[in-house]
Amino acid sequence: MNFYFDRQVDMILPVNISITGNCTSYTFVSVHGGMPFMIVMMQVSSNNWLFMPSRFCLLPFHCALFRLHGVCNENPLAPLIRSLGLTLYRTSGDNSVLYDHDLQSYALFDIDGGQVPQQMVIEVGDVFVRILKETEKVRDEHPDDMSVLQAISIVLDRHPELRQEGLAHKVLQWYVCRMEAWFAVDADMISLKTWDQARLLLDLQEHVLSGGHGLMVQGYHPVIKALAKDIDIRLNHRITKISYGGSKAMVTVEDGRHFIADAVISTLPLGILKAKLIDFEPKLPAWKLSAISDLGMGNENKVALRFNDVFWPTVEYLGIAAPTSYACGYFLNLHKATGHPVLVYMAAGRFAYDLEKLSDEAAVNFVMLQLRKMFPQATEPVQHLVSRWGADPNSLGCYSYDAVGKPEDLYDKLRLPLGNLFFAGEAVSMENQGSVHGAYSSGIMAAENCRRYLLERLGNFKMIQLISGRDEDLEATVPLQISRM
Repeated sequence: MNFYFDRQVDMILPVNISITGNCTSYTFVSVHGGMPFMIVMMQVSSNNWLFMPSRFCLLPFHCALFRLHGVCNENPLAPLIRSLGLTLYRTSGDNSVLYDHDLQSYALFDIDGGQVPQQMVIEVGDVFVRILKETEKVRDEHPDDMSVLQAISIVLDRHPELRQEGLAHKVLQWYVCRMEAWFAVDADMISLKTWDQARLLLDLQEHVLSGGHGLMVQGYHPVIKALAKDIDIRLNHRITKISYGGSKAMVTVEDGRHFIADAVISTLPLGILKAKLIDFEPKLPAWKLSAISDLGMGNENKVALRFNDVFWPTVEYLGIAAPTSYACGYFLNLHKATGHPVLVYMAAGRFAYDLEKLSDEAAVNFVMLQLRKMFPQATEPVQHLVSRWGADPNSLGCYSYDAVGKPEDLYDKLRLPLGNLFFAGEAVSMENQGSVHGAYSSGIMAAENCRRYLLERLGNFKMIQLISGRDEDLEATVPLQISRM
């Protein structure tokens, strides 16, 4: 049975269909403003989980969206956050771009349960920065790309004085672990050529926002709810095929129904595109397929634990230093930001894939074993949530990254539209990949490009304009509400 969404005769304006139900999909409405586009969003899940409050007192662990990178007015999400009066809790400052923490609010332990002296953590951190700066020379000397881990190995061979022994070596591996968490992939898979660590260290890279990192105390639920206003959201619509080109586009869902529109904005996750779970007609061009194949897809999972009482120190993070980065780990303390006795264990890269193979019970037991290395008196959690982004058939991973030896223009190629088929999502954001604000801004760009394309096709040049000043109007009205307990 076919469903045709035709233009309303009195409006003579086109339809837009946004494919997937994620943060990016909701941004079209913020661009089209009061213009009478008909928007249909198709979401694969059977319930609108983005709107459902978490079982943890409205903390949105189940959708893994509660962090904001770049707590500043320049963040694309700042106008919306301000207008909604949402509270941000800053967990780190500008000096923590690579490691996502401030040393002053981090308790680090070794695998035997002893707390690492803060002075050692600081000194080894300085060594790690020196090692990373030396990898710049390695990059300049080698025309071919290599992994960050290989470059670090070359540096340590050249400068044995930078090698660390005993407990200091474990702390160094913890720094590598934290760097891997930033990219959601192991260091032997991160491109030395394109991650541009020199400018990251100097905080000069244009797309690294100031303000450090923070938590959305109320989660992203209010943001998604605001963006989704007036959008026709269709649940249980698993996309199987997208036909594009010509005067119309058509989306086919799993039950055989067809939806015809003037244009399609695809926010399909990179993992889904890489797995080729969606048929495109005509087939995507070779350059687009190469971009999809060459971009890396990372993985980061969380095990959130809620306790009856707090038994850990008042710090932002708890860390475990071990002989290898794989064996290191860290917990995010949400008690400081929310008042709830909650710890979130973070796992990235290969370790994230290994962790999600466990049952919930086994995963919680493993995490509690790590926690009791630091706090033998740790009580049993009363609630838990375990994410499995790598195995989730609707995502197949999370956070795109630059793979070793691949071209530098992959994000641009993935973003380029194909006639009436547009692409959005964190994986098409050259400047802010792997972030919510990157996904959001890519949706804004795709929506604006889609709008211009449709209006030009209709010959309605008078209505073609740049993105409205809606966000700018909000910019100066309400300040960001940032707390630091």
